[in-house]
Amino acid sequence: MAETNLVTIKQIATRIYYIRGIKVMLDRDLAELYEVETRVLNQAVKRQIKRFPDDFMFQLSKAEFKNLKSQFVISKFGVKSALDSIKYHTRVKSRLDPFI
Repeated sequence: MAETNLVTIKQIATRIYYIRGIKVMLDRDLAELYEVETRVLNQAVKRQIKRFPDDFMFQLSKAEFKNLKSQFVISKFGVKSALDSIKYHTRVKSRLDPFI
C-alpha cells in the first residue's frame, strides 16, 4: 500500500509571501511540498507552460530577492527575539516620553 503524505494548511500558509502586492509561493517551497527538486519542478512547468496563465510565474528582481533573503535571516534568528527587541525599545521610549 502506498503511503500518502498530506500537506497541512499551515505548511502551505507559512510558505506564502507578499511580493509585488500579490500572494506568491517560491519555486523551492512548491518543490519541497511536491517532494521534488526545484529544478525538476521548473523543468516540468516550462515543458507544460501553455497549461498555466501568463502571470503564473515571474523572476524576482535583485532588490526583491535581497529583501526576501533578509526576511529569512530574521526568521532564522527567531521572531521572538525580534519582538523582544521591539518591546524593549517601546518600553524605553515610553519611559522617556514625559521628558521629551
